[in-house]
Amino acid sequence: MIRAILFDLDGTLADTAPDLGAALNRLLAEEGRAPVGYEAIRPVASHGARGLIELGFGLGRDHPEFDALRQRFLDHYEHHFCEHSKLFEGVNATLEALAAKGLAWGIVTNKPMRFTDRLVPNLGLTVPPGVVVSGDTVGVAKPDPRPMRYAADQLGLPAEECWYVGDAERDIAAGRAVGMKTVLADYGYIASTDSPDEWGADLRIAHPFELLAHLALPGD
Repeated sequence: MIRAILFDLDGTLADTAPDLGAALNRLLAEEGRAPVGYEAIRPVASHGARGLIELGFGLGRDHPEFDALRQRFLDHYEHHFCEHSKLFEGVNATLEALAAKGLAWGIVTNKPMRFTDRLVPNLGLTVPPGVVVSGDTVGVAKPDPRPMRYAADQLGLPAEECWYVGDAERDIAAGRAVGMKTVLADYGYIASTDSPDEWGADLRIAHPFELLAHLALPGD
């Protein structure tokens, strides 16, 4: 039985790469470095601050300057986190259709609460989420399965009665680990160097609205 659909945020519900990329390029400008083009930023956006610092500066996460650069990136992003970010086309229509079918929905993201809690209310969602779990809500982030289990618990549902939709390997791994049916958002932030065929998603969709074609509910 399907009773809820959970979604990743960046690259699945919302196109946040323009604001993430702008924060990176502000930091690069401060350091006297050339900006990174959007075509390079988009596929890395789902990897958050750490992935973008690696992209922009070519530094490994064990580099002594890495954490300081990451914090400065987050400071830039905090002041410009919702200037250009917007829902992907078809998201609101999909959520409205889910609500009409009596399904709950929620968000499980690795984005820190300091951003999630302010971004989500500014995205223009026409159906409010039943639960929002950020990367630091339970002290661990995906691919650890605990955020997934927590979201299901908050909805009062077994994880097996939830689906999870995401655009990264860690999304599929976390959903599978708790017994959720997993859906890969092919329209999201997937790099040409990724291997999504090997991630083990149960379904793949090229547009948010395609999700509805896979839902078989009593009375449909």
